Amino acid sequence: MQLYHHPFCAHSRLVRLALGEMGVEPELIEERVWERRPEFLMLDPAGVTPVLVEDDGFVVPGIDTITEYLDETRGGALGTRRLLPVHIGERVEVRRLSSWFNHKFHAEVSEPLVREKVYKRYTPRELGGGPPDMAIIRAARANIRYHLQYIGWLLKARNWLAGERMSYADLAAAAHISCVDYLGDVPWDEDEGAKTWYARIKSRPAFRPLLALTMAGMPPAPCYADLDF
Repeated sequence: MQLYHHPFCAHSRLVRLALGEMGVEPELIEERVWERRPEFLMLDPAGVTPVLVEDDGFVVPGIDTITEYLDETRGGALGTRRLLPVHIGERVEVRRLSSWFNHKFHAEVSEPLVREKVYKRYTPRELGGGPPDMAIIRAARANIRYHLQYIGWLLKARNWLAGERMSYADLAAAAHISCVDYLGDVPWDEDEGAKTWYARIKSRPAFRPLLALTMAGMPPAPCYADLDF
């Protein structure tokens, strides 16, 4: 299995976490989507990461499609550790919260921060690269606070974000937060419940490859790989 990804694409990180929980280690192929490689566009005309390619060449593009595909093809073997529960009501809640982080949090927090602080460093100026827009960064930093409060509110009545077992909802939230945490933009004093939950999930074996990531010229925040932060 191959995974076309970028180390700071939160959706790619979610797929890596899910595969880690399933005991699958894909071949990682780093893709700089702004380069618009024809070979990559042949796999997914949308030109976005992640894209999963099975060992028989079957292509599964996009975060929503990939998570559903992994559940349909491998979820049943996980038993009680299934990331998308069997009960329809529980499945709806997992999908709702996964969408919250994969789309709302992504648009308001992780995507603008990663774009301004990471992607623009490597993107040619004629394609939108250049210095970061501090107004966008300030807005994203402000937005993350209410998302952390929402996580804390959910956890007052639940063991994990969507219920009593860890699910795609937790992995989605953690994947996006991990990108922001690398950049040092998570105000961990905002909500103790959210901080405790993140410490629990980042301690899982599937998280270790993400915590080992480093970018040349941009080291992670001191708390990024610290399990006791």
